[in-house]
Amino acid sequence: MSHPRTLEHLEHVARLTHGRDREGLDATLVEVLASVLHAQTVALWEVVHAADSGPVMRLCAYAAFQAQARPEAKADRQSSAVAAAAPAADVLAWARGPDCDQARIARLDTGSWRLLVPLQTDWGRRLALDIEWARPAGWQDRRVAEGIGRIYINVINLLDASERDTLTGLLNRKSFDDTFYRATRLPSEPEASLASGERRSPARARWLGVIDVDHFKAVNDRFGHLIGDEVLLLMARLLRQTFRQDDHLYRFGGEEFVALIRADDAQAAAAAFERFREAVQAYPFPQVGRITVSIGYTAVRPFDTPSDAFERADRAVYAAKAQGRNTVRCYESDVAPLAREPLHQAGGGVELF
Repeated sequence: MSHPRTLEHLEHVARLTHGRDREGLDATLVEVLASVLHAQTVALWEVVHAADSGPVMRLCAYAAFQAQARPEAKADRQSSAVAAAAPAADVLAWARGPDCDQARIARLDTGSWRLLVPLQTDWGRRLALDIEWARPAGWQDRRVAEGIGRIYINVINLLDASERDTLTGLLNRKSFDDTFYRATRLPSEPEASLASGERRSPARARWLGVIDVDHFKAVNDRFGHLIGDEVLLLMARLLRQTFRQDDHLYRFGGEEFVALIRADDAQAAAAAFERFREAVQAYPFPQVGRITVSIGYTAVRPFDTPSDAFERADRAVYAAKAQGRNTVRCYESDVAPLAREPLHQAGGGVELF
């Protein structure tokens, strides 16, 4: 008994569930859909919120179906910058509209047919499948795309769960090295694949900040660990509210948080970390009242390693605590020039933690 189509579909499912690398999973998803649905093109977009312009769309993966002489036609992966520099106007309008959580099939002015399928991870990451055919698209195409999309999301959710802090939902220390290298080796600002109606400014630099809650041990000792955990949860919420959706936010354990952000220059990076410090200082934490944070940050250098960048930012936060807490210090401007001098005088009675 032979079921070639069933076996082919099972092979595709196996490919999707085997992956452990997100970029590889993204590429596999669009290739599988292009092959199974015989689509002209398949794009996977991430819908990213931008405070200044509303949702924008970043291309994650792209595939174009090309029939081969042999029966097993394969998807041809192309460079995102060349293949699909920006979403079509109707795709962007759908992502920004009230029906963005519903799939849509439409015939285009060119005569092609487009299917848009929304996807969302358990951690709130919004994605969209953008599939185009020369032939009419129907409900069967939609069901297949939604089904394969659900398998992909299930795998992504499993990967997310292994990389997240169980209390706050932020990225954990275990995931730091991988996400650091992934973020810093990719273009800081994907001009070719981030679309909001116009091209973005030149690539932004990356900055790594270490954030430490001041006197957190005293909070636990006085109010108990349940209240301490609530403070950490609220701190994570303030991090998400203050920094951009595509910045990388971590909890390293205890009261230590890390933010890997993008900023045009040192002044913009300082302003971003200062905004967070002010947001924490102004927030009325239940029962506890006023909480402050000390922040140290550094520029991510070419060919930097996670440990080197973290060590510089950690020295800057050490300086912030030595100089009175509730402040922001930059390694390059506040610590490096004084590298030959001790960060605090011995016997000065400075309590750092």
